[in-house]
Amino acid sequence: MSKSDLFAPLTFKRGPAMKNRFMLAPLTNQQSHVDGRLSDEEFHWLTLRAKGGFGLTMTCAAHVQAIGQGFSGQLGIFSDIHLEGLTRLASAIRAEDSLAVVQLHHAGMRSPKDLIGEAPVCPSDNEEFSARALTTAEVEQLIEDFIAGAERAEKAGFDGVELHGAHGYILCQFLSGEINQRTDRFGGSLTNRASVIMEIIAGIRARCRADFNLGLRLSPERFGLQLAEILELTQTLMTAGDLDYIDLSLWDVNKLPEEEAFKSRSLMAWFMDLDRGSVRVGVAGKVLSAQSARDCLDKGADFVLIGRGAILHHDYPKQIQAHPDFTPIALPVTEAHLLNEGLSPAFVTYMRNWKGFVA
Repeated sequence: MSKSDLFAPLTFKRGPAMKNRFMLAPLTNQQSHVDGRLSDEEFHWLTLRAKGGFGLTMTCAAHVQAIGQGFSGQLGIFSDIHLEGLTRLASAIRAEDSLAVVQLHHAGMRSPKDLIGEAPVCPSDNEEFSARALTTAEVEQLIEDFIAGAERAEKAGFDGVELHGAHGYILCQFLSGEINQRTDRFGGSLTNRASVIMEIIAGIRARCRADFNLGLRLSPERFGLQLAEILELTQTLMTAGDLDYIDLSLWDVNKLPEEEAFKSRSLMAWFMDLDRGSVRVGVAGKVLSAQSARDCLDKGADFVLIGRGAILHHDYPKQIQAHPDFTPIALPVTEAHLLNEGLSPAFVTYMRNWKGFVA
């Protein structure tokens, strides 16, 4: 079996195997109901990707607290009112032999005030986002609500959850030595700043079933993050073995690091050298063609996360299986193309924010 075989199954320490190396990236789509309940449009968008051959179909970021909503039309997992839709979704994804996973999210300071009806929250007061600092008790409640979100996903029949620790949202805000200026047990050293994530992981492991799959998305740069710290944290998490996978959101899998001291090789390469133990590692960032996906596996990744390619082609994995040199349709694409690929008019409107995407 070739190291770059995109259709080789991938086992995890816990839960079922992925039938191939394609994971649907968690994609904002603004199709859910105002109260966070799943809509028929979002159900159609996601289940079409499961039918299209993705080994794991992940939801968009689903917020674990009402105050953590990051965008309109966002899927919620903070209340039992969301269970009916989530249960329907999990069952339909799994029926297509795709792993069903919810991404758990809280936007923190990036929650728009006009959306949540109050000032957003952050590890520390943040003038730029007019955000207020969480009290210690509120941080403890945040941890509890992430764990409760995982329990809700388990109850709905999902195979697992991914924690959104990337892109400047709340878990990333805690990791940032620039944003997080706390003086309690959740601030200061990297160990303290990472303790929110560690406590959520420990809680999910204690309270969800033994074979519940658990992943974490990390972005190694921007938002006041230091690459050396994220490398150290990633190695700590791999050594601990409580995660099943780490999803590295790199913006571009071929890019060099921003920090001068690390420019001797690609951002991705720094992570491939870590001792991963039983923890699988996936990468996201401009993985478009079949060859770029194979290259990621050749360079050490266990799987790839597909975003843009999955928006353009609901059956991206099946296209590659049929055409080993497959490359997605060139941009910009018509609205008709996107509607035909299972995007609702609301999702197409959102995609117009991506420069040069919709004709």
